[in-house]
Amino acid sequence: MLGVEIDAVTIEGAAARAAELIARGGPHQIVTLNPEYLFRARKEKDLLEIVRNAALVTADGVGIVWAARVHGFSLPERVTGIDLMLEICRKAAKAGWRVFLLGGKPGVAEEAAARLNKEIKGLQVAGAYHGYFSAADEHEPLQRIKAAHPEILFVGTGAPKQERWIHTNLQALDVPLAMGVGGSFDVLSGRARRAPVWMRRLGLEWLGRLVREPRRWRRMLVLPRFALLVLRTRPGMAGNEGFEKRDGTQ
Repeated sequence: MLGVEIDAVTIEGAAARAAELIARGGPHQIVTLNPEYLFRARKEKDLLEIVRNAALVTADGVGIVWAARVHGFSLPERVTGIDLMLEICRKAAKAGWRVFLLGGKPGVAEEAAARLNKEIKGLQVAGAYHGYFSAADEHEPLQRIKAAHPEILFVGTGAPKQERWIHTNLQALDVPLAMGVGGSFDVLSGRARRAPVWMRRLGLEWLGRLVREPRRWRRMLVLPRFALLVLRTRPGMAGNEGFEKRDGTQ
């Protein structure tokens, strides 16, 4: 759909696929795809290639689920970054896989790690480091991750920055599995709150976040534009020249 392939999986199915990737050996990247990212990929082709090269792509956002339906596909449910992260951590605890948390303001990743250790018995957090580093300073987190030898790396620096960073450094890191998780560390650390469960079930988590963070209203303007793009490019409609297929044809 719109030039990318999205895996039709539940949260449990996505976590099981992640476990298979880790057992197979890496490196592999997971992308939890939201409408804002996919809309930007129309202009920023490197974002499109990152999704195309990912080992697993999930529908992070009700907009992606809706768009798939408009294009004649069926996705079983949203698979958000934080929900998939927690499910993968549960599997990691049972399998003895170590995780590394990279992102957030100084101290946030450590607080998130402490919360994960408390709630998921047996989970091994190999390390945590903040996401406030420049390209010139990224040798520090790279060295920390390499020294920790984790099986799983979660990067919470916001999309698409986190996806680009993972894609660029994946081979050098030699981590079997890496995944961007956005603001998940803020939620796990208690510095931010998710929308109530009822809003999430109704697909209104984006609205709950906007209410809590009104400054995000400019970013939300992409949603109606994404919706128009989806409708314009649905099967049988003209005007879908904005994306290339996997084989390079229009």
